[in-house]
Amino acid sequence: MRGTMMDYPLTLPTVLERAGKIFSRVEIVSRKPDKSIARTCYGEFYRRARRLAAALTKLGLQAGDRVASMMWNHSAHLEAFFGVPCAGGILHTLNLRLHAHEIAGIAKHAGDRFLLIDDILLPVYEKFRSDAPFEKVIVVPHGSDAMPEGFLNYELLLADAGDDFRYPQLDENDGAAMCFTSGTTGHSKGVIYSHRALVLHSFACGLGEVFGMTHFDTVLPVAPMFHANAWGLPFACTMLGARLVLPGPSVDPESVLGLMVSERVTIACGVPTVWIAVLEALEKNPGRWKFDAPVRIVCGGTAPPLELIRRLDRYGLQIKHLWGMTETTPIGTSGGLRPHMRDWPDDEKYEIRAKQGWPAPFVEIRLMRPEGEAPWDGATSGEIEIRGPWVAASYYDSPDQAHRWTADGWFRTGDVATMDEAGYVKIVDRAKDLVKSGGEWISSVDLENTLMGHPAVKEACVVGIPHPKWQERPLAAVVLK
Repeated sequence: MRGTMMDYPLTLPTVLERAGKIFSRVEIVSRKPDKSIARTCYGEFYRRARRLAAALTKLGLQAGDRVASMMWNHSAHLEAFFGVPCAGGILHTLNLRLHAHEIAGIAKHAGDRFLLIDDILLPVYEKFRSDAPFEKVIVVPHGSDAMPEGFLNYELLLADAGDDFRYPQLDENDGAAMCFTSGTTGHSKGVIYSHRALVLHSFACGLGEVFGMTHFDTVLPVAPMFHANAWGLPFACTMLGARLVLPGPSVDPESVLGLMVSERVTIACGVPTVWIAVLEALEKNPGRWKFDAPVRIVCGGTAPPLELIRRLDRYGLQIKHLWGMTETTPIGTSGGLRPHMRDWPDDEKYEIRAKQGWPAPFVEIRLMRPEGEAPWDGATSGEIEIRGPWVAASYYDSPDQAHRWTADGWFRTGDVATMDEAGYVKIVDRAKDLVKSGGEWISSVDLENTLMGHPAVKEACVVGIPHPKWQERPLAAVVLK
């Protein structure tokens, strides 16, 4: 017997409509390229995102068309996160840090029709303009309204669009957003996120074991919007009504700390490199930045060194580590301490916090070795294989990558980890980064974390080099403070 519930589509227009009506007065803060602060709200964002959808439709956007963006973290980019998919298109966030010819190649592979770009990034575009596939280029002005010949002004498009846009019929499995991997295992590969995946992932962000985000929070995504959609935060904050602080192009430690204090940020998200620099700034400038309350620092990308977690705690910046990748939208695991651990000795609690947590709801993980599945004993390592409602089932137009999925539908991540009996995951290494010396596997991550525990070390990187006796030995490159 089937249930009697409605079959209701999980699509982004519903998220946008709710934010525009329920959270209309909640603030969205953006730092502009000139470092001035611009303030808007979800009500105005809702109106402008719908106008963007209408403008793109007038320009000829068809269902499934890709619209590329080359923008920093600010409110216009947030408008694109909803305006493009709510018009039936797919927003493809281009990685600004790639070489120009790589950006052009990825845009061609994706089949991007339109480009949304910050005016300050036009010099980057000019480097690959002759190879670009875009039919139309729409420029977001941050200073002068003057546009290069042949380009469209974003603000004028929105002003002419009107407020009577009607959403097209969307299926929850339609593509809504697109990101390309960083290419750590070869050429970059495209992942298309469905409306359904993004909605479910946003729900997960509200869980205590993940971000624990609510409408009481002020969230600062330091992670760029072109890195796995800033970890899904633009979608999640809009769904949950969290106040949003967008840092623009300035993510140096002083700028990040200034925003965290002035805007009373409660959740900030970024890779360990960001927080290493923030810690250094705090230690060099005692008393310059003071926090009214503890701040949750959601950290991902690579494992944060244990010493970083300890030292940031002194300032009320409490690291919460998660693991994921572009292919997992990106949350795969998250967690922290459990209730029975509260009275444990500090060293034991830090060891737990340095792990990557346990699988998020609806996400399944197994560790595979050549001889089969590894036990959850906290010691036996294996490659993480993962599946779930927001895990990619394929790459875009890359049939040569089909081997990344198992015959029974699990994604082979290339990350090597252990899991204990409670489900805590500890990343040991990337499979390709393990050093095999004298027949024994050596974890570069463990060595890097140990080195960074030294008070004189700022950063460390360990690689394997050939050795005449041991086949490979680890070599460390160290940056001193």
